[in-house]
Amino acid sequence: MRIGEIEFGPKPAFLAPMEDVTDIGFRLLCKRFGASMVYTEFVSAEALIRNVKSTISKLTISDEERPVGIQIYGRDIDAMVEAAKMVEQAGPDLIDLNFGCPVKKVAGKGAGAGMLQNIPKMLEITRKVVDAVKLPVTVKTRLGWNHEQLIITELAEQLQDCGIQALTIHGRTRSQMYTGNANWTLIGEVKRNPRIHIPIIGNGDITSAEDAKRAFEEYGVDAIMIGRATFGRPWIFKEVRDSLDSPDSSGNSGLSFNTKLDILEELLRINVERIDEKRGILHTRRHLAATPIFKSIPNFRQTRIAMLRAETMDELLGILEETRKLLG
Repeated sequence: MRIGEIEFGPKPAFLAPMEDVTDIGFRLLCKRFGASMVYTEFVSAEALIRNVKSTISKLTISDEERPVGIQIYGRDIDAMVEAAKMVEQAGPDLIDLNFGCPVKKVAGKGAGAGMLQNIPKMLEITRKVVDAVKLPVTVKTRLGWNHEQLIITELAEQLQDCGIQALTIHGRTRSQMYTGNANWTLIGEVKRNPRIHIPIIGNGDITSAEDAKRAFEEYGVDAIMIGRATFGRPWIFKEVRDSLDSPDSSGNSGLSFNTKLDILEELLRINVERIDEKRGILHTRRHLAATPIFKSIPNFRQTRIAMLRAETMDELLGILEETRKLLG
């Protein structure tokens, strides 16, 4: 599977771009465990061209994480074009256009999934960004605004005609947000469309190696993208890769509890070192709250509360080490 000159090999698994999640520390861990490509947190075009410091910092990438994509969003055509040119200077392997984020502060202002209500403008932004940069341009979007407007089959052809080199489809509408089930049947219909010749990347509800295998076998996608299931679980890429590469694999990472806890502690240290102690802990809390490794520990509620209230790295590491002792 290829995007432009980037060769991924068969059945690649990508890390989805996610705000306050896919910082460089987490991306590097996911890469280590087998993510075929990672994406930065998504970047506001308007904030980027205004040189907002926190937004500029999202463009920092490392050669160790390549191939890496930077995703931008916005509703203004000129701002999106200018932002794309700035992103190109940061040196990613591709630029992704976010036409899928459903949250109110983005979609409610006409950006992200809000573009599904203004297809002509979406297509104009796409064409102009493709023309403005030399890097491959890709798009991520949803099935439509709601269930009465499932437009993805036609939209995929229109976006392809704009010159994009791959399309990621989240199998939900904007109105669904992240509720209900992803509709992979429609993703499969886009992939089977004989007029589609760019790679189709499927996204939504991939939480296990079995889900990944089904996406490739039943719906024929060229790649998969994993989002929320990576929270506190960067090793999911090892589970997926092992299962896809070895048919007899159990789909289990084979990593012990202690090893997984070591990984989360490493993430904490990386975040504190790369950001600062307060924000590094906040970035890590999301992963500690979501990780499945604590589910087998009885009467863990008070420990979890203490873990999520810890304000210093030493305090948090102390709680995690006490948790290690609970499982002997």
